[in-house]
Amino acid sequence: MIDTIATQETRPDLAEPRLIGEQGVAARVAALAAPVLSPLGYRLVRVRVSATSGCTVQIMAERPDGTMSIEDCEIASRALSPVFDAEDPIESEYRLEVSSPGIDRPLVRVSDFARHAGHEAKVEMAVPLDGRKRFRGILAGVEGEAAKLRRRDAAEGEAAEVALPIADMVEARLVLTDALVAESLRRGKERAARHQIHEADNDNRMPQKAAKGHEGD
Repeated sequence: MIDTIATQETRPDLAEPRLIGEQGVAARVAALAAPVLSPLGYRLVRVRVSATSGCTVQIMAERPDGTMSIEDCEIASRALSPVFDAEDPIESEYRLEVSSPGIDRPLVRVSDFARHAGHEAKVEMAVPLDGRKRFRGILAGVEGEAAKLRRRDAAEGEAAEVALPIADMVEARLVLTDALVAESLRRGKERAARHQIHEADNDNRMPQKAAKGHEGD
């Protein structure tokens, strides 16, 4: 069942800010999308405006646990469309796409870097660190609002682990690896199992409710 009354007060995880955002038109779209998604129980991940094959506005969103079903995407799309029609953030005609972040997802919040510790990521910095802007390595958790990364290409004499301020990043995303795919499949099976248990519990309770209703007649 979709939680349509979620708020930042009742769900603090929905209020966690993105530290990596957009610029220009995409930023205007993001400013409109985030407050629409939050009451529905979704968090904005990223907005991309592409001119390929006509103008496409892509909204990546998710629940705080990282899930985003097809039904969720449809609900979010129906909520966003009238807002965009009214505010008209894109001057030309465009096609709206709402999707999950995917397996090799963007990382935009502190919790993203913490949740995916142990997996490989690539990062591009807006502000150079030790003379370089691009890093790739294994996520090693967070330290305040900085992501710790164990570099694979550290030269002799260089620190193997670096702390990269998330707010100074242009982009960060997971690298698609066998380990990441395996974990995604495992989590999917766990969610499916929990859903089956929940459905079974509902089925078991239905006859009891009917019996109580009969006794009261």
